[in-house]
Amino acid sequence: MAHHEPSAPDSGAQVVNFRRRAGTPSPGQGNTGKNGTGPGAVDDDLAKYARDDTPDDYQHRMIVNIAAFAFVVLLVGAGLWLADTMASMRKNQDCVLTGRRGCSPVEVPVQSRY
Repeated sequence: MAHHEPSAPDSGAQVVNFRRRAGTPSPGQGNTGKNGTGPGAVDDDLAKYARDDTPDDYQHRMIVNIAAFAFVVLLVGAGLWLADTMASMRKNQDCVLTGRRGCSPVEVPVQSRY
């Protein structure tokens, strides 16, 4: 592998200064956007999301998190049960539609010898 060193600046390099168009504010003048709102308007909009000095209620937050987690687990369980039920119904329906007999499973209770 070849070792690459940064090249020295060209001796013929020039910096080209561009002139500003008339009526264009300079960067220090407070740019206004399409709606005529300046940087202050953004600060006002973000102020409603600023945190106040009240302490967080961690116990309430944990209770809500546990409730949300239990709800998600319940939804996942219901989805798995529904998918399993639909798969077994499809299997039984395919069996019946092919003309076979005895497609429904028969459960026989296990008898103990003792």
